[in-house]
Amino acid sequence: MSLTAPKFLRLPKSSTLSLRDQICEVVSAAITAESLAPGRPLPSCRELAEQFGVSRNTVFAAYNRLIDLELLISRDRSGYFVNPQMVSLKKASEIKADNNTIAPCPVVFQPNNLMPVVNPLDWNSYPYPFIYNQIDPELFPVDSWRECTRQALGRKQMPTWANDSVESDSPQLIQQLRQRLLNTRGIYAEEDEILITLGSQNALFILGTIFAPNRKPVALEDPGFFGARNAFRLSGNELIGVPVDKDGLIPSAIPKGCQLVFTTPSHQFPTMVTMSSARREELIKTASAKDFMIIEDDYEAEMNYVTKSSPSLRSMDQSGRVIYVGSLSKTVSPGLRLGFIVAHRDIIREARVARGVMMRHPPTIVQEILALFFRLGHYDAHLRNIERRYEKRWHAMTTALSNHLGMLQRTASKGGTSFWLTGPEGFDAAELALRLRARGVLVDRGRDYFLNYDNNRSFRLGFAYVPVSKLEAGVRIIAEEVLAAL
Repeated sequence: MSLTAPKFLRLPKSSTLSLRDQICEVVSAAITAESLAPGRPLPSCRELAEQFGVSRNTVFAAYNRLIDLELLISRDRSGYFVNPQMVSLKKASEIKADNNTIAPCPVVFQPNNLMPVVNPLDWNSYPYPFIYNQIDPELFPVDSWRECTRQALGRKQMPTWANDSVESDSPQLIQQLRQRLLNTRGIYAEEDEILITLGSQNALFILGTIFAPNRKPVALEDPGFFGARNAFRLSGNELIGVPVDKDGLIPSAIPKGCQLVFTTPSHQFPTMVTMSSARREELIKTASAKDFMIIEDDYEAEMNYVTKSSPSLRSMDQSGRVIYVGSLSKTVSPGLRLGFIVAHRDIIREARVARGVMMRHPPTIVQEILALFFRLGHYDAHLRNIERRYEKRWHAMTTALSNHLGMLQRTASKGGTSFWLTGPEGFDAAELALRLRARGVLVDRGRDYFLNYDNNRSFRLGFAYVPVSKLEAGVRIIAEEVLAAL
């Protein structure tokens, strides 16, 4: 049978999939959309290979894969056909509703009003993406992660992760966090004092949920982590902003009556200052005096290039008032979406129930892969590598900022993966961000980090994704636009 290959079957112009999988993708999509109806014959391997510019063997492999998926069938000496038993799926365009009969959403508080910071979806196509919360994919240990994934997916390991673990976490991961991560921060915790979460923001939402019924406000650094602000607000908490200075959050500015105080002492988010030892002791004493709990987000604690890392608040606390939140977004990958809470077992017990209502538990297979990543020594090796690389970039950025952006105030920091810059009175950092985007440079607007203050003079430069060879060129462009705005 000779058929002309349908013109709507086209390979994508760019794809990360193999040629075989690209063919599977376009054919299966055409079947789902009913462009290829059930029972319809498909072009021969030769005809489709000619249209796509690939080998016959590639098309043959794709067709056989689609047969395995029961999307196609093969008939002797007749060719390939769309499986006649394919269930017809109604197109969305055929499903119509009278909008006038649909009642408006009866939601009093709308999450859409939380104003999350949104960068372009194609941010990584910009030459100079100086934005936070991204990692350089060139630094990710793909081979090591692949090895751990292969082992975790082995048949002997399958019972460990394939079943529903209800509200439990991976014992192996908990053990590795205790031995290899918490230990370096001076924290001792029993197994029932640790809960795995889907990152630090999820941890904060869980904590906000279990404390919200107390109807006491939550105090946060201002400027501060908008993810924390949104998590606590969405979980039903009243928020109070507390100013920060060169030593971090100011304890004396915390009002009475708060139940929680959120802080990022290792590197204040977003100014990157490190909370001094005296300020840490003052905060812990204030927590006892004013009867509140501290939530410590140990943000980028590993990234110190001038001095050794300061002790965690949790390790200094003798009263049990510090809840420790950690994440593996910066050290492994933001896409991993794994973090953890360390707290008194009574808090963890309630947090575990709240998490179970939301999602039961984070994906067990990801926990097992990460546990192996720790156990086989890959995490420690990876951490040493990124510390060296980011330190080099930090010093290169420090030099570039001194040489080209001396007209702006740069908040002093001891490490991390970003810098906080502030212009003079009347300086419009939001307008600067728009002009820079047109020139291929992305920066984070400072005003998005403030709760109470209308500060439009500051902006943030994250350098984790930008190669060291491109840092100075990007800073030069920023300097040109800053000078034009002054």
